[in-house]
Amino acid sequence: MKTDLAEFAAKSGVKYFMISFTDLFGGQRAKLVPAQAIADMARDGAGFAGFATHLDMTPAHPDMLAIPDPHSVIQLPWKPEVAWVAANPVMEDAEVAQAPRNVLRRLIGEAAEEGLHVKTGVEAEFFLLTPDGSDLADPYDTAAKPCYDQQAVMRRYEVVREIGDYMLGMGWGPYQTDHEDANGQFEMNWEFDDALATADKHSFFKFMVKSVAEAHGLRATFMPKPVEGLTGNGCHAHISVWDAPGDAARVNVFAGEGEGQTGEVGLAERGKHFLGGIMKHASALAAITNPTVNSYKRINAPRTTSGATWAPNTVTWTGNNRTHMVRVPGPGRFELRLPDGAVNPYLLQAVIIAAGLSGIRSEADPGKRRDIDMYADGHKVRGAPKLPLNLLDALRAYDRDKRLKSAMGDEFSAAFLKLKHDEWHAFTAHFSPWEREHTLDI
Repeated sequence: MKTDLAEFAAKSGVKYFMISFTDLFGGQRAKLVPAQAIADMARDGAGFAGFATHLDMTPAHPDMLAIPDPHSVIQLPWKPEVAWVAANPVMEDAEVAQAPRNVLRRLIGEAAEEGLHVKTGVEAEFFLLTPDGSDLADPYDTAAKPCYDQQAVMRRYEVVREIGDYMLGMGWGPYQTDHEDANGQFEMNWEFDDALATADKHSFFKFMVKSVAEAHGLRATFMPKPVEGLTGNGCHAHISVWDAPGDAARVNVFAGEGEGQTGEVGLAERGKHFLGGIMKHASALAAITNPTVNSYKRINAPRTTSGATWAPNTVTWTGNNRTHMVRVPGPGRFELRLPDGAVNPYLLQAVIIAAGLSGIRSEADPGKRRDIDMYADGHKVRGAPKLPLNLLDALRAYDRDKRLKSAMGDEFSAAFLKLKHDEWHAFTAHFSPWEREHTLDI
């Protein structure tokens, strides 16, 4: 490690490293370390006070040391003298069990022991706003059906082109950018990868998009529902499982090894059981995939100005149909449409693996495939659970799901639930203008 990062700095002209970790709320925390000091930091880690971040710690806890993972290092394309590197928090020589990247790494290891290597791609949507966040950045972006709007995407060409160029330079394999279904909303896609690599890229992508937007005098947000009446920011995950990690992968476990071995809509037995785990734990899953008060403005939103929310509110799956929580667009993979822009990049991957492994181990049945338009005919569905109505319901569902809590780790689950309940209590204690408007004269 010491040699890798030191040599990286010498060869690439890096003067500073950002040793970065992600806390329970998805906050990205970092220290700037001069390249001359990276040898010691690579060995011993950069010191943090965990209590000062969204981790369940006290001021009395000892130093939390963030050990950089050299495989994750990325030279900032817009500031090449700085390199970002994801880190794994430790405390007193033991990994911090509640730290999201550590949770994911442990679950990746569990899956690998069973010959399963999860690969994912994410579709991270974001809005471009004015610097104070009060309005859309583009005053001309007013179409009733703005999705794929050619003029609107080209008015923000300089922003998305810069981000796209950076992804090309980093070898991410970006393959499309579009204006999304809300005014002011965009999506940029890059190639799928192993779960940890995708999580690191997802984390860096959010940092990069915000940084580039700021450089252009704009503000980027991944907030689930930043504008009332418009489609929210989703973060759909495309999931497949392979026989080996990285380029060594040859067999898609979800699809089977030959013709005739795939089942309904192209999922082999283990693929259906993995999906069964997602369906079985969906209500609890929402606490992780939709982790904020605002998240439930997207899931349970009324019809938007474009005509559809593009978000699920019921636990159903289907073939190539975007109105359900899960769709199977082709053989050997499926798309989970539940997560939103606030999702923690590491916990998203971790909870997918945890639920999927639970499904495989218990041979879970995903239930009936439904091919109806859920937005038009969802009220006719019987027997499918509704997704939580708010963050508190989601936290209660997670707390009741003993198997998923255990799979994610007892220490992590306890810390996550404690801090998220604190967040909910802070929200309910907040005195809102709505209350005055609707009850002042009662």
